[in-house]
Amino acid sequence: MRLRNISGSRELIAASDYVIHEPQEHRGRWREVFGNDNPIRIEIGMGKGRFIMELAGTHPDINYVGIEKYSSVLLRGIQKLEAEPLTNLYFIRMEAEEITSVFGPGEVDRIYLNFSDPWPKDRHAKRRLPSREFLQRYDEILKSDGVLEFKTDNRELFRFALEELEPAGWRLEQMTEDLHRDAEMMRDNVMTEYEERFSSMGNPIYKYIIAR
Repeated sequence: MRLRNISGSRELIAASDYVIHEPQEHRGRWREVFGNDNPIRIEIGMGKGRFIMELAGTHPDINYVGIEKYSSVLLRGIQKLEAEPLTNLYFIRMEAEEITSVFGPGEVDRIYLNFSDPWPKDRHAKRRLPSREFLQRYDEILKSDGVLEFKTDNRELFRFALEELEPAGWRLEQMTEDLHRDAEMMRDNVMTEYEERFSSMGNPIYKYIIAR
């Protein structure tokens, strides 16, 4: 999908108080950023922020960090947060590969991956967010009993993600190949912009929850 560049988006992001501009400086000290000892949950590839903003608004006793690499997309999330401020949510503009330089061992309580780029070419498999390479990174920052939740409408990506679990040393806790018809896994489900669009077209939504 082509992302429209918004002139001046990087400058606006750099000026925002809702964005952590030097996140590596807070590695291992994110509780100081939020000023409390509440659990920290992150969404990698947050898009326009609908999902993580709803979570943060619903759970004020949990801290959230939304991560997005595209400035033009992140800007939309900032605009939403400016309109409806939340004290338990910050954003970071960064590449997902840098995640272990931003969060320390066991610092994260839960990780969300929603409708990640499928990177369909085989040579790009390592770039897929549910790949074994990324699962190794998540293992470093996720606490011992933490979990990762992944949703997608891409069947091939979901199959790939399932195949990566055993080699990476992760186990499947729950899964569904049609989330919106699964009453148990739909409980407390928060939709993303993509999810609403794809499900309205009749596309099944795939989801798993995994742990180590």
